[in-house]
Amino acid sequence: MQGTVTMYSTTWCGYCRRLKSQLDREGIGYTEINIEQDPESAAFVEKANGGNQTVPTVQVVPSNGGAEVVMTNPSLAQVKQALGV
Repeated sequence: MQGTVTMYSTTWCGYCRRLKSQLDREGIGYTEINIEQDPESAAFVEKANGGNQTVPTVQVVPSNGGAEVVMTNPSLAQVKQALGV
């Protein structure tokens, strides 16, 4: 068990598509939430990004009991590090 990854995104975001492709290639599972269809998620993203709806915003909860990490436009390496992979 590697933890959970939640990606807040939009359908038109190229950075989101790139990160999803990289996560898929590495076999890292994630839940994707479109902030344009979920106002609560949009509010979460705004809070995490100083009032801006910047995507991808990624929330990682590692399975090892480590602290939750929220990152904006992270690299694959940053997501893996947050997961402890």
